[in-house]
Amino acid sequence: MKEAREGLGDIVAAIKFYLDVEKESGVEECFCACGPKGASAEKAGPSDMESLKHELLQCKECDLHRTRRNVVFGSGNPGARLMFVGEAPGEDEDAQGAPFVGRAGQLLTKIIEAMGLKREDVYIANILKCRPPNNRAPLPAEILACEGNVKRQIDLIKPKVICTLGKSASQTLLRTMTPISALRGKFHTYNGVKVMPTFHPAYLLRNPADKKLVWEDMKKIKKEL
Repeated sequence: MKEAREGLGDIVAAIKFYLDVEKESGVEECFCACGPKGASAEKAGPSDMESLKHELLQCKECDLHRTRRNVVFGSGNPGARLMFVGEAPGEDEDAQGAPFVGRAGQLLTKIIEAMGLKREDVYIANILKCRPPNNRAPLPAEILACEGNVKRQIDLIKPKVICTLGKSASQTLLRTMTPISALRGKFHTYNGVKVMPTFHPAYLLRNPADKKLVWEDMKKIKKEL
């Protein structure tokens, strides 16, 4: 009964959060899509990762399935201690079906290697598994439809630290409207897992001076690991 109440509380919190986002965006009507079946079910075992992937490759829970070329599930070590979560796939990711493979992904790879790790050591995923047309920002209803999937991945991987990349991923996972500039630099908590928000690599390509701030965040993650 207690678990059921907690699960219901998460659902209510999710709906409230995205209604707030819609309001901030000036949207007066809300079209709410339900997540995939089982998105709020009990924690699954590691053996279910392939099952989850198979399910999401066929997902049609929002309109993005009409324009995607590939579902971008995620990649890396399913037993990773460090997990990176971004916003959504871009054009290169949509074409290859893998996360962070474009210019921003190449920079993320360099950041990971600077930490003394390899991409195969960590797990990389996005809040959305399908590319929004023209790389536009994800709509609140799209995030609401898809965010349960990355949470199921987190439950399976059980990382020690999650690094959220950019505003959208950070605000979604932490249920906050606080700007990324105020979130980064300190640990937060998601379901008992430490979360370090930082700037998205795509942002760093436009603002290279802030790479030093991201490296400060990575050093804190290294220490925690």
